[in-house]
Amino acid sequence: MMSKRQITFFTLLLATVHGYAQQRVIQGTVKDKDNKQKLEEVNIRYQRGIKHSHTAANGTFSVQPGIFPDTLLLSRIGYLDQMYILKDARSPIEIEMRKNEVQLSQIQVDAFNSSKMLSKVDLNKIPVNSAQDLLRKVPGLFIAQHAGGGKAEQIFLRGFDNDHGTDIAVSADGIPVNMVSHAHGQGYADLHFIIPETVKDIDFGKGAYYADKGDLNTSGYVNFTTLDHLDNNFFKVEGGSFDSWRTVAMLNLLNNHEHNKYAYAAGEFNYSNGPFDIKQNFSRVNLFAKYNQWIDEKHYINIQGSVFSSGWNASGQIPERAVRQGLINRWGSIDSTEGGNTSRMNLAMQYRALISDNESWESNVYLSRYKFQLFSDFTFFLKDPVHGDEIEQVDNRYLYGIENKYNHQFHFDHSQLSWTSGFGLRVDDIKDLQLNHVYQRDDLLDRLSHISGVEMNLHAYSNLDWRIGKWTINPAVRVDHLIFNLHDKLKSNPAGQEASATRISPKLNFGYTFNNSAQLYLKTGMGFHSNDIRVVTEQKGKDIMPISYGADFGLIWKPTDNLFIQPALWGLYLQQEFVYVGDEAVVEPSGKTKRLGVDLSLRYQATPWLYLDGDINYAYARAIDEPKGEDYIPLVPSLTSTGGVSVKLPLGISANLRYRYMNTKPAIEDNSVRAKGYFVNDLLLNYGMGKWNFLLQIQNLFNTKWNEAQFETETRLRNEQQPVSELHFTPGTPFMVKAGLSYKF
Repeated sequence: MMSKRQITFFTLLLATVHGYAQQRVIQGTVKDKDNKQKLEEVNIRYQRGIKHSHTAANGTFSVQPGIFPDTLLLSRIGYLDQMYILKDARSPIEIEMRKNEVQLSQIQVDAFNSSKMLSKVDLNKIPVNSAQDLLRKVPGLFIAQHAGGGKAEQIFLRGFDNDHGTDIAVSADGIPVNMVSHAHGQGYADLHFIIPETVKDIDFGKGAYYADKGDLNTSGYVNFTTLDHLDNNFFKVEGGSFDSWRTVAMLNLLNNHEHNKYAYAAGEFNYSNGPFDIKQNFSRVNLFAKYNQWIDEKHYINIQGSVFSSGWNASGQIPERAVRQGLINRWGSIDSTEGGNTSRMNLAMQYRALISDNESWESNVYLSRYKFQLFSDFTFFLKDPVHGDEIEQVDNRYLYGIENKYNHQFHFDHSQLSWTSGFGLRVDDIKDLQLNHVYQRDDLLDRLSHISGVEMNLHAYSNLDWRIGKWTINPAVRVDHLIFNLHDKLKSNPAGQEASATRISPKLNFGYTFNNSAQLYLKTGMGFHSNDIRVVTEQKGKDIMPISYGADFGLIWKPTDNLFIQPALWGLYLQQEFVYVGDEAVVEPSGKTKRLGVDLSLRYQATPWLYLDGDINYAYARAIDEPKGEDYIPLVPSLTSTGGVSVKLPLGISANLRYRYMNTKPAIEDNSVRAKGYFVNDLLLNYGMGKWNFLLQIQNLFNTKWNEAQFETETRLRNEQQPVSELHFTPGTPFMVKAGLSYKF
C-alpha cells in the first residue's frame, strides 16, 4: 500500500508532466517580412517531434517539439528558407520570411501537393499571356481552337478528346467553369472570362482520385485561383500581326496590410482580325473585381465579381478538297457567316472560419448569368442544297450553387490525421436551349430543338489524409445525386420530363516517402461524367452517369534540389464514351473504352538563370466492344510532348523558347484516315528596366504549316452531286509577332 505522502508525490508529478506536455504544443504565426501579411501554406519541418506541419489560412501553426533546443525549418514557394530555433516551450511565437525568386529547389516531395507547387514554379518561369496559356500549364494537356477565338477550346488530355470539357472538370476560385447540357457540347468550359495576369495558382490533378471533385472529373481537373491582393498597380498594352491588340489594367482599390483588408479591380480588352480571309473582328472585354479581408484572427471573407463579353466571326472547318481544287486557300471559308457572341457574369462569396487551432469551416456561394449564341456550318449543302446547313445554337441560363467544407486536424505521437468533409448543391437553371437551321445568321428556316429545364447536383464527400511514419494513406468517398427536369417548347403541351440517378465514387490513395528526395504513390478511384439533359430524358434515365475506374502508379524523385522527375503509369476504364454531334445537338453514347498510358514530367534548374522543362505523354486508347482494328477512338493522340528553355540574364533580359508536339492520330475508328500531327515553336522575350517591361512574343517561330483542329466529316459543296467524307481542318496560327509594354506603379 502506498502512503499518503507517496500518493501526493505521484499526483504532483503527474500534474507537472501533464502541464509540461500541454506546453509542448507551441503555437506561432508566419508573416511576410516586408508587408507583414500572414502567409498561408508555409511548409514546416523540424528535427524532433511530429515531422511535418503547415500554416493555416491566417498564417498560424502549431508544433510539438521534442527535446529542447529544437529547430524549425520553414519553406514556401517564392520565399527564402528560414530556420527558427526553439529554445524553450514559450508560446506564441512569430516568424518572418523574406521574399525570394521562385526556384525549383523549393518544391517538396509530396504526391498530394506537388502538382500545385510545380505549376507555381512554371507560372513564374514561363509567363502566361492568354487563357490558352493557362490551360497549357497542365502537363500533357493540349488545346485546339476551331471556330474563332471566342469559343471554348477543344481539350486533349490522357487519351481523351474532351471536346470542350466532357471529361475534365474546370473551375476558377471555386466557381464551376463547365456548363452541363450546353448547346455546344456536354461540359462546355469557356475559360476566357479569366484575366491571365490575375491568376495566382493553378491546381490540377489527373484522374478521378479527388473526393471534392465530382461530375466530369474523369481525365482530370483544373482549378485556377486569383490573386488576393496586388503588390503594384499594373498597366499593359500589346499590338501585333493581324490587327491584334490587347490592353490590361490592374488597380489597387484597398491595400491595408495592418488590418488585412484588400481590394483591386482589373480589366482586359482584346481585338484581332486573325490570319483568315474573312476578318474575325474578334473582340473581348473582361472586368474583374475582388475584395477580401480577415475580419479578425479567426474569420475571413472574400467577395468577387466579373463580367465577360465576346463577339467574333469564324472561318470554321474547311474540307481538304476545297483547298486541293483551288476553290479556297488555307485561310478561306465555305460559309463566311460563321461566328457568334457570348457573355458571362459571375458573383461569388467565400467565408472561412477557424474554429480552433485544428478546425476550420469554409463556405463558397456563387451565381453566374450566362448567354451564348453560335453560328456553325459542319456539312455545308448536305441537307439543304439551296440555303446551306448553317445552324444556330443558343444557350441562356443561370448557374448557382454552394459548397461547404469542414476540416479537422488530429495530432498524435507518431502520426497526423486530416479529416475533410463537405457537401454542396449546384443548379443549372436553363431558360433557353435552342438548335435552329438558319440562313446567313439572319433568317430562321427551321427550329430543330427548343427546350428549357433544370439540372440539379446534390453531393457530399468525406476524405481522410493519414500520415504515419513514411506512409500517407488517403481513403475517401463521394456521393452525387443528379435530378433532371426538361420542358420541350416545341410540343403543344410541354409537360415536364424527369429523370434522376445517384452515383457513389470511392477513392483510395497511398504514398510512401523514402526520404526528402523520393516518394512512391498509388492513386485509385472511381469517377463519372453526366449525360446531356436532352439525352437523359429521351432515354428514360438510361446512362445518366457512366462511371470510370482508374489508377496511377508513380514516383516523385528529386535526386538533387534542382532536378524534379515524375514518371507515372496509369490506366482508366470508362463505362460509356460520349460523342457530341454538333449539327444534331445531341450527345451520342459510343460504348465502353479503356486507356493505358505513361506520363513523364522533367524539370531542371541548371543554374539560377537557366530553367528547362519537358513533359512526355503516351496514351493507348481503344473501344472495348469493337473488333480489333476498328476499335480506335477518333482524334485521340497517342504521343504528345511540351517543353522549353527559360533563360534569365543580367540587366533584366529573359527569354523563353517553347515547343508543342502532337503525333498523327486516327480520325475514324478503323484508323484508315489519320489527322496530321505537328511540331510548333514559340518564343517570348522580355526586357525589364525598373518599373517598365518590354515584351516580344513570336508564335509559330519557324512558320510551320500545321492544322490546329481536324475532323473526318461527310459534307457536300454547292456544286457537288454527291457528298464526300474526308478530313476537314482549321489551320493553325502562322508566324505571328506581338510586342507589348507594361508599367508597374
